[in-house]
Amino acid sequence: MDVEPIKTTVDELLKVLATENVIGETIETEDKLIIPVTKFGMAFGAASAEGSALKDQSGKGSGAGGGAGIEPIAMVVVFKGMVGPESVRVMHLTKPSPMGRAISEAMPAVIDLMKEGKETVKEMREKKEEEKEESE
Repeated sequence: MDVEPIKTTVDELLKVLATENVIGETIETEDKLIIPVTKFGMAFGAASAEGSALKDQSGKGSGAGGGAGIEPIAMVVVFKGMVGPESVRVMHLTKPSPMGRAISEAMPAVIDLMKEGKETVKEMREKKEEEKEESE
C-alpha cells in the first residue's frame, strides 16, 4: 500500500487544525483580553486496492482524502483590573443552544448565591473567632 497519499493528507489536515486556526489569536487591549472560541470537525478516509484481469493484467491504486471545518462560536472577554466572575464574559457569535441559554440566564443567580455563601462563611468565621476569644 502506498502511504504517501495518506501522509500528505494528514500533513495538510494538521496545518488546518493548528492551534492558532482552531482557537485563534488572543487579542489584548488596554483593559481586556479577547479569546476567540471555535468548534471544528474533521473527517478522514483512505483506501487501497489491487486487482488482476483474466489475461495477465493487473493494477493497483490507493488514495486518501479528508476535510476539516472551523466555525467561530464565541469570544471570551476577560476584563483587566476586575476580580471575580464579573471579570469574565462570554459573547456568543452563534445562536446559543437551549442548554447554553439556560446557563447564561442562570449565571447571575449563581453569582449572587456565591456572594451570599462567601458572606455567610465570613460571618461564621468571625463568630467562631469571637467565641474563641471569649473562652480564653
